Amino acid sequence: MQQNQENQIDQTQERLTNIEMKLAYMEDFVNQIQEVAVEQAKEIELLRKENKLMIEKIKELSDNAEGDIPNRKPPHY
Repeated sequence: MQQNQENQIDQTQERLTNIEMKLAYMEDFVNQIQEVAVEQAKEIELLRKENKLMIEKIKELSDNAEGDIPNRKPPHY
């Protein structure tokens, strides 16, 4: 009976050790994913700013070019 209890304790300890190892790997993986997410958020913000600038520039160029088109159709066509 004593041997059976010791065997169960050993098995439980081994399972606990395996769970702790898996948890450590998962924590590391989550940290890596978080770092990637932060970098992606920075990149997205930069792209949004660039996109806004390009939209403004295109609008500005379009507004400036409208005066250069002599036979432009009215908007309702």
